Amino acid sequence: MTKFLRDIFNKPLEAIANYLDRLGITANTITLIGLTGNITAAFFIGRGQFLAGAIILIFLSPLDAVDGALSRVRNKETKFGAFLDSICDRYSEIAVIFGILVFFLNKNDFWGVIFSFLAVTGSVLVSYVRARAEALGGECKIGILTRVERYLLIIIVLLINQVEVGVGILAVFSHITAFQRIIHVQKLLDGKN
Repeated sequence: MTKFLRDIFNKPLEAIANYLDRLGITANTITLIGLTGNITAAFFIGRGQFLAGAIILIFLSPLDAVDGALSRVRNKETKFGAFLDSICDRYSEIAVIFGILVFFLNKNDFWGVIFSFLAVTGSVLVSYVRARAEALGGECKIGILTRVERYLLIIIVLLINQVEVGVGILAVFSHITAFQRIIHVQKLLDGKN
């Protein structure tokens, strides 16, 4: 889905990146603004203000694509920029799911807390498996619940006030995605030997 969305929004992203470039804004600044926005959304989610959290995520989630487009427009794609973007992506996702966990803690919802924990560990593992695969020289972007799908799921369940269902789906399918990637990497690496 990530590639599909990038293809659709490539021209608008390029226009936004060109505008930000004229303003002198750097890609790393956009990355940090995105992280701040996700932390803000998590604050609202933790208080049970799901609509406010969803609206913030709707407007700030695209910044994850804007920072990369801005780097390409400036012709300044750096290793540190890619590293910072990846780290901020993890912090952002952890913050949002932490907001959900706080909401469940405030409700004394045991299963909500458990599913939130499983959701965040699954999400981190999906990204970790990809990072390890790339460190070993492979590519691993497969799976049914990549970062884009996870964010879309979170936004939708916040909008329709079905956080319990959404975090359960996230808990199960993020781990399934991690296992899909593990199997993919095993086949990839066995093929190299």
